[in-house]
Order: sequence, then structure tokens, then C-alpha cells
Amino acid sequence: MRIAVAGGTGWVGRKVVEAVRAAGDVPVVLARSTGVDLTTGAGLDEALDGCTTVIDVSNVVTTGKRRSVAFFDAATTRLLTAGARAGVTHHIALSIVGCDRVGLGYYMGKRRQEELVLSAAAPHTVLRATQFHEFAAQMLARRGPVVAPRMRSQPIAAREVADALVTLAGAAPAGLAPDLAGPEVLEMDDMVRRLARARGDRRLLVPVRLGATGRALTAGGLLPAADGPRGRQTFAEWLTTPDAGAEGR
Repeated sequence: MRIAVAGGTGWVGRKVVEAVRAAGDVPVVLARSTGVDLTTGAGLDEALDGCTTVIDVSNVVTTGKRRSVAFFDAATTRLLTAGARAGVTHHIALSIVGCDRVGLGYYMGKRRQEELVLSAAAPHTVLRATQFHEFAAQMLARRGPVVAPRMRSQPIAAREVADALVTLAGAAPAGLAPDLAGPEVLEMDDMVRRLARARGDRRLLVPVRLGATGRALTAGGLLPAADGPRGRQTFAEWLTTPDAGAEGR
């Protein structure tokens, strides 16, 4: 199969591309670096030619509602419309566990993405996953003191999320799939602290509560509310892998 990977150059996108190849299929990366603009549709029809499946792991770097909603509305609409023209038979979107319960601005965009995909005529699957182990690395990638949100999470390795998405690509469309989460519940600021220690990073770490939504985050608003598939790799195990190294930022 030719499988289009929207956002195939990002943190999880690169791993999805690897997983597609490992499964014996052909990945087609949809990103600006490959001549495709998801928000305008430029290059999209040509890239989707011959693709049977779309795996959308595209992302926008923002915490604001307006920008997040605008991006996911435009990108998802373009992908679905172009996919229908190309004869795509399965549209898969990666979302976030708890995005329907926690009122962060970014999550409003993910809600819009879910609405569009779940109401689409095209056969579809939405997989909600918890935060990646790699989220801690994103906190350390910023300059200056490290700001880590106070939140409970059930983190999972991005590689396991990528494998799950590719497995779904080979199965029948499932609508809203069961939540995918990691094997254990951890505090995000502790994860960041442990990763910094493993890297020898001695910068000041400042735990912060994220405004009015902070209570929901610390109370477990981003944890799965029902049974579902669980990853195997613990955060401690991930810390010993190359993905946790400075080169994986």
C-alpha cells in the first residue's frame, strides 16, 4: 500500500514513516519540505495519487485556541477533500486522550479535527493517545530555565504510538478507537526532572500549574477513562534508549 503520512517529518511522524516501511508498505510524506501545504492544499492532490490510506499526525506549535482551531480545521478539511478525490479508503487521525475534557487552547483544535474526521463520509479512525515520553524532551529543548507543567500523565513511547497507527491502517475503520496509553501513571514535572538528570542537564526546573485548567491536569484529566490498549515501554526503560538522548530533541 501507499500510505500518506501527514506531518511525516515531526516527532511521531518520522516514526510512523519508519513503521510503514517496516510493514512493507510505501510511505508518502505530506509536509512543506516535500512540497505539500496542508492548510492551502498546495501539492496535496499530486501527493495523494495512488494512496489508499492517510495517517494524519500533523501538528502546529501553539498553545492558543485560535491558531490551533484554524490549523486543524484547514488541514483536516483539505486532507479529507483531497482524499475523497484520490479515492482514499481509510483516513486515520491521531488525537489526544482527554482533549474533550481539558480546556487547553491547543486541545480545542484537536476537538475540531475529531469532529471533522468522525463526521466525514470517508471510512475513518481516530486514535487518542496519551502524552509521549518524548514530551519531556520537548520541555528540555527550550532555552533558559526549564518550565514543566504540573500534570498527571500515563506516558507512552512515540514509537509504540506509530506502530499502533500502522496496525490500524491494516484493519477496518473503527471510528473512535479505544484510548491508547502507557503502562504507568507519572507526574510530568518528575519526568522532565529525571530526563534532565539522565542527560546531565543542571538547569533550574520550574513546575507550573497551567491556569484555570491546571486543576483538571493535576486531577488526571488526561488519563484514559476506560480500558484500552497499553504500551509496554516504561519511562525508565525509555530513558536508556537513543530516543532519550540529546540527539533525539
